[in-house]
Amino acid sequence: MEKRRLGRLEHQSSVLIYGAAALAEVTQDVADASIQEALDAGINHFDTAASYGDAELRLGPWMPRIRDQIFLATKTGEREREAAWAQINSSLERLQTDRLDLIQLHAVGDREELDKATGTGGALEAAIRARDEGLVSHIGITGHGHEAPATHREALRRFPFDTVLTPLNYALGRDETYYNAWQELAAETQRVDAGLMIIKTVARRTWTEDDHRYTTWYEPLDDQDNITAALAWVLSHPQITGIATAGEVRLLSKLIQGEKDRAALGSEQIAGRLDKVDAYASPFVSMPI
Repeated sequence: MEKRRLGRLEHQSSVLIYGAAALAEVTQDVADASIQEALDAGINHFDTAASYGDAELRLGPWMPRIRDQIFLATKTGEREREAAWAQINSSLERLQTDRLDLIQLHAVGDREELDKATGTGGALEAAIRARDEGLVSHIGITGHGHEAPATHREALRRFPFDTVLTPLNYALGRDETYYNAWQELAAETQRVDAGLMIIKTVARRTWTEDDHRYTTWYEPLDDQDNITAALAWVLSHPQITGIATAGEVRLLSKLIQGEKDRAALGSEQIAGRLDKVDAYASPFVSMPI
């Protein structure tokens, strides 16, 4: 699997980042099979969050075996310093490790949330304390919604975040306002040498039915050709380190296959496949991730 440099962290991350939201409600046996599938495919970067149900608990038993082999990231969605400090320590316990490679301020998608997280007494102070005390190595920020790129650009102005995790997919790329804001963010991450990671690569639209087929918060693409094309389009941006895999264990194999196939596709083949990728309603991007 291709690996790309995660900004000034210098970690060579696999372009597929294991999105552990997929483990939120599965058994340990199902989690074990999915984690092994990821490792076998060459995925070396695992991303979870305190709010992802049992995901940290499902990853925890693996840490004694693989901790030194992977880049481990989690997130705190708390906004106040003391609550975030407690959650960071809880995540370390749940993950059965004494150190994280990356702690991320989670779901910071607009200025109001950014002000809370980075203001006096905010969660950023807890993240800095965790870094200073050796519990974490680096600090990042994540978010969703149409304001995320501009918000994350402002975040980089306020604090030297090491990484950014923000939305991008083919449909968003056709939204001129959004894509321009994303490109400005990408340029800024390049300027400050921060790692840039992507969520919602294979999102199709909001769920239009009550009986959801997958555990994702949105209806994902699930046709192999569409997944491969969507993945290839996002990863065609050289500023991007990698994409977080969808929050559904059954989609992991298709993303792995897409990563295997994309290098063999020419630009015309990718364009032809993208023409078949359905657009989704713009409110989708504001859904939680």
